[in-house]
Amino acid sequence: MALNFSEDYILENRRVKLIPLRINHIKNLIEISKDESIWIYFFEHGKDLGSLTTYVESAIENRKLGREYPFAIYDKRTGKYAGSTRFYDYSQDINTIKLGHTWLGKDFQGTGLNKNVKYLLFKFAFEKLKVERIGFGAYSDNLRSIAAMKSVGCKTEGFLRHMFPSINGIGRTDAILMSILKYEWEESVKNKLKTKLI
Repeated sequence: MALNFSEDYILENRRVKLIPLRINHIKNLIEISKDESIWIYFFEHGKDLGSLTTYVESAIENRKLGREYPFAIYDKRTGKYAGSTRFYDYSQDINTIKLGHTWLGKDFQGTGLNKNVKYLLFKFAFEKLKVERIGFGAYSDNLRSIAAMKSVGCKTEGFLRHMFPSINGIGRTDAILMSILKYEWEESVKNKLKTKLI
């Protein structure tokens, strides 16, 4: 099936529930989003009510335009909203999609929540949408994000040199490109990731 941007997809397992991002999620996310360390490697940010409102409104508008499909992340273990993530750059013609714009509040980082989120998104993309690849990108010096991507089965493809302004405002920084392919998901990534879910 093709990704239908007007359909409300809810993805969940025993640990996490992914819900299409709505304006009313702002009140659930505002406290955790105030941590400025979350936004170091983002061009946009949500570290106060005004910027978070703009962030959420932009994501919702891009969904209407068929550019992105954003989710709010709800942690069933704590009964709290934990952050956000989204699909983007979907192409039915060449059967690919990208995954990113993912952020979690500090208390949810390193808890295994992200692996559950990625498992549900990978399963949906590969088994429902039948895409051939999921692409990812990050600042090459965002070591935490790169480690997280590798831990869920992503492989490095290469770099885009001087892609981003450096976060310290001096010079430029490379982007790292990573991906998971459908056959990798089927042959090994799915089962390996499933054993890591907590």
